[in-house]
Amino acid sequence: MSERPLIRIRVLALVIVLVAGLFVSRLFFLQIIQGDEFSNQADRQFYHPAGALFNRGSIFFSWKDDTLFGAATVKQGYWVEIQPPLVDNAESLYQILSTFIPLDHDDFIFKISDKNNSYETVANHLPESTATAITTLKLPGVLVAKERWRNYSGERLGSHVLGFMAFRGNDYAGRYGLERQYESVLARVQNGSFVNFFAEIFLGLKDSLTKDNEQVAGDIITTIEPKVQTMLESEIALVREKWQSELVGGIVMDPKTGAIIALAASPDFNPGGKPESLEVLRNPLVSQVYEMGSIVKPLTIAAAIDSGVLKPTTTYTDYTGFVTINGRTIRNFDGKGRGIVSMQEVLNQSLNTGMVFVMQKMGKEKFRDYMFSYGIKDPTGIDLPDEAVGLAQNLYSSRDVEYATASFGQGVAWSPIAITRALASLGNGGLLVKPHLVKSVRYQTGLTNKVAPPPEVRVLQPDTSEEITRMLINVVDKALAGGIYKMPHHSVAAKTGTAQINNPETGGYYDDRYLHSFFGYFPAYDPKFIVFLLQVNPIGAEYASVTLTEPFMNLTKFLIQYYAIAPDR
Repeated sequence: MSERPLIRIRVLALVIVLVAGLFVSRLFFLQIIQGDEFSNQADRQFYHPAGALFNRGSIFFSWKDDTLFGAATVKQGYWVEIQPPLVDNAESLYQILSTFIPLDHDDFIFKISDKNNSYETVANHLPESTATAITTLKLPGVLVAKERWRNYSGERLGSHVLGFMAFRGNDYAGRYGLERQYESVLARVQNGSFVNFFAEIFLGLKDSLTKDNEQVAGDIITTIEPKVQTMLESEIALVREKWQSELVGGIVMDPKTGAIIALAASPDFNPGGKPESLEVLRNPLVSQVYEMGSIVKPLTIAAAIDSGVLKPTTTYTDYTGFVTINGRTIRNFDGKGRGIVSMQEVLNQSLNTGMVFVMQKMGKEKFRDYMFSYGIKDPTGIDLPDEAVGLAQNLYSSRDVEYATASFGQGVAWSPIAITRALASLGNGGLLVKPHLVKSVRYQTGLTNKVAPPPEVRVLQPDTSEEITRMLINVVDKALAGGIYKMPHHSVAAKTGTAQINNPETGGYYDDRYLHSFFGYFPAYDPKFIVFLLQVNPIGAEYASVTLTEPFMNLTKFLIQYYAIAPDR
């Protein structure tokens, strides 16, 4: 055989292989990657064409073993529509349909009696068995259609994390929470036609996989652990009920990575239902800022230790229990002096005069620089919408008193997620991490993208982190309720905070309204979790140690047991 025919045979074989490969590839895309979409199109063509079937990506929580819990998914069922002009006897139709589905008699008759209406929906979210039974009867004027809707299987579980779906004009999309933050990933563009396979190949038309929506469309895998989320929500609901407070919130975070394990606020809402109030929809742990009070004190002391101006053994003299700066008197919580006091006792007894001493040792500029490095005036970048930034105008003041009050958490305001991030740096070796809720996106193309947080920012030296941690362990072991909450086998570093609530009418503070906060991390020298709790205006208790110590310890013990955290002492 001559060489020329052999070359032709080889070229022809190569062309056949390439064409076959294109066919196989396209069939894979059509049947596997785009199978759901074409199935949706078939559904829309087969059933009553009342509009495109709803479709949307899912949001999953992650159990501790990395299996998934469908927190926000698409559920499928059927609905029944009536065409009143085609119904001869409304009462008879009611008697027939009511044997399959619960119907309000008067409402049904009222709707069906109006012959000017083209369609009236009388039931939805029906199972297939019911839909099939009704369809089999072939009742005049009765249409059965397939439908899909957003389903929140945990009902209220994680409501402030998830957000919800709602209309804004004609646009049905995510509002609040992850539903809004990841709208571009979760949304599905309904497309009623597709390009002929041969036209795509031979005319070079753009493949449907490259459409902008389908490039990013997928499901969201979050860091939220359902059992931890349930425990947190249970604890804060009990706190709010007991103390009749306006708001209670909590965050459980991995202090080394910023992964949010649980985040909740009470009151909450059911994303699949009608909210009791529009006020509950915003996430107060991200979208609100508060004067945090004494939980800021460890940040101030850590900054002073890190800058080299004092040690835990450094002392100051406090015989009066107050100090006057720029004409303003700052007092200890009980107005009493303590004599010669060490920095450890400043934390143990939460002394405001001690914090003024610490700030003055640092100087205004250095103190301000550390507060800024902790992120008080910057967004954390958490993947939730409407994040608020802290109020730090007082740290630009020329007056010493503004810095003095900021040293113990008054006059400046943080969002709960921002203060949690800052406090995590005390236990994680001095690093500022990025709080986040999503750990991966599973795209429709079959690929999975793990979301990698940005590099941490160092705000404290590791030795400082260890020193302040040692001091906070002492607070729990000896000072908190006289040491009765000390855990024999696990070290816990923690601090309470009580702050007066600002009165916007007077520019001062209420005498009888307080904000309570509590944070802690454990095991203290190698923390797996940081827990932050917040309560606004509890009734009948002035100090956070009274209202939040028990729920904090309940959560701590639960996490230690649930994750089988080994003893560290």
